[in-house]
Parts: sequence; structure tokens; C-alpha cells
Amino acid sequence: METLTVALDERSYPIYIGEDLLGQLSLFQPHITGKQVCIVTNTTLESLYLQTLQQTLSDYDVTSVVLPDGEAFKSLEVLTRIFDELLEARHNRNTTVIALGGGVVGDMAGFAAACYQRGVNFIQVPTTLLSMVDSSVGGKTGVNHPLGKNMIGAFYQPQAVIADVSVLRTLPARELSAGVAEVIKYGLISDADFFSWLESHLSELLAMDTDALICAVRRSCENKARVVAADEREGGIRAILNLGHTFGHAIETAQGYGNWLHGEAVAAGMMMALDLSARMQLIDQSVVERTAVLLAQARLPIQAPADMTEETFMHLMGVDKKVLDGKLRLVLLRSLGEAFVTSDLAPPLLQETLQHCR
Repeated sequence: METLTVALDERSYPIYIGEDLLGQLSLFQPHITGKQVCIVTNTTLESLYLQTLQQTLSDYDVTSVVLPDGEAFKSLEVLTRIFDELLEARHNRNTTVIALGGGVVGDMAGFAAACYQRGVNFIQVPTTLLSMVDSSVGGKTGVNHPLGKNMIGAFYQPQAVIADVSVLRTLPARELSAGVAEVIKYGLISDADFFSWLESHLSELLAMDTDALICAVRRSCENKARVVAADEREGGIRAILNLGHTFGHAIETAQGYGNWLHGEAVAAGMMMALDLSARMQLIDQSVVERTAVLLAQARLPIQAPADMTEETFMHLMGVDKKVLDGKLRLVLLRSLGEAFVTSDLAPPLLQETLQHCR
């Protein structure tokens, strides 16, 4: 097992990465304050890992909430089910909410923990590669709205992240690839050496080699933890973690939540961001080409849906959280491993990207 720390002063917390961690009570105990625990999971994971975690926590008063599986259910309406269980089982302020699931479960359980009695303990137990390397770390929680993705939420840090790579063995290949998109993102935005490592080890990662998985999760979390520690609430540099996300969120919203997986939409979105970076003469075309090869090898889309018009993109990107004072801001690259946020966009070049990348 490897342990990293997200350094946020009194809110600092560990990330545990390794095999067979779900059964290790010693990892959970230091981060549970009272006797009450509420496990939030979904219908898919209920039969796979819920009983294991319940047994691990058998010394506690454990209740469970099983949500429907899928991005389409990441809504305020479904979120209420968590509050219903917490209230019906009379959970107090010392309770601990544990998210056992991917990004949807983690975001919703974290948001519920942030709101219930104005904030209770929260532990992330991510079960997808995407949630291990991205959504479980950093404290972003929330739900979707029909008009925009993740537009309702809160910054709320967990007490710990317990990333058990053993659970990835039951992950469908499409979900694994979606997670690889976020892994590749870290190489693009802040770690060129990691990008090169991925070019040499992608086949091992897709084959779910344990050493490759642990390395990819660790390197990704190291990169994210460093950025989050510098900018917890996304007032500046943290926005670089959203490379491709403004385009990607527009794709997810237009196609209907869940029809394109988040990582798939981000992959296409990153290609659009890199295409624009090249058109603005910020990066060499070879960076675009290397990324396209790597994403394609990971079985990820490298173009946006053909049925999305420029008007649809611009309308939906206008709802993005990075829009400030009516100005669209995008994450672009200055070089491989160096991202930045800018609102200084040339409209004709952005239009070319929207036309070329579909």
C-alpha cells in the first residue's frame, strides 16, 4: 500500500492506494468519529462490495443507501434518498458517510455529507479508475441540472480516500477506458514524463496489471493533490484540472447524461482543447497527434458527436462554471505538461476547432 497526503492544513487527509483495502478496518477507524456509519452505493456495487464493507465495519451501527446506477440519476431528486435514510435512522452529527462507488456516488454522498446537519464526516471509497484519480480527490461534490453538469454542489473535503485497485477487476472495459482519459489528462497538464510513461505502459494499464494500476493512480493523485493544495476552491491554478471539460460537459449535456461517459466526453474535449492550442500556435501539432494516438489506443473517442452544432456547443459552454462576467474561459496548453486558463480566445480559431473536431 502507498499513502499520499492532500496538504490542506487542518483539513489535510490521506489517500491510501493498494490491493484488498476494503477489508482493512485499520484504514477506516481513524476517520470515523462516532458509532454511526451510512454507506452510500449503487445497485451495481451492492452485490459486489457492499457486504464486504459492511462486514469490515461490523463494530459500527451501519445503515446503507443504494442508489440507481448511472449519471442520469445524479440529481437533487435522487439525492433526497440519502437524506431520507440519514433522518429515518436518526444519524447524528458524529455520523460518517462513506461513498462506495464511482464519481456519481462520490459526488452525491459528498454533497449529502456537506449538507446534513451542516456537515458530517465523509470518506471516499472509489470503485472506478476515473473516481480514484479524479473525483474522489479534491472535495468537489454535487449534482447535475438539466441545463448544466455539476452546477449545484459544494467544496467539501473527505477525511480519507481509500483506493482499493482490486475492485477494478470487475470494472467494464468501457469504464476503465473512461478513467484512462483522466489519467492521460494529468500527463498533458502537468507531467510530461508521466505522459511518456503512459505511451510505454498503456497496454499494461488496460490489461489491469496491478503495478501499472497502482503507479497510474499514484502519479495521477500526486499531480491532483499538488494542484488542490495550491488552490483548494478553484480560484486560480486548480482550473487546469478541467482540461477538455468545458467541451466535454457540453457533449454530456447535449447527448443526455450517461449516453457518453464522462471520460469519453473529456477525451473528445481534450482533443478540441489541443486542436485550439495548436491553432493558436501555442503547441506543436505533434502534441495533438501523440495525444490522439494515445486516446485511440485507450479505446476513447477523439472527435465530438457529429450531430452537435457550433451553436449548441457555444450555448452549452456558456453555462460552464468557468465562465466569468460573460467571458468563456478555456484550459489550453502552452506545451506538453504545461496548462493554463485563458479567456483570450480568438473567435475564428475557436469556430475552426468546433468545425474540425466533429
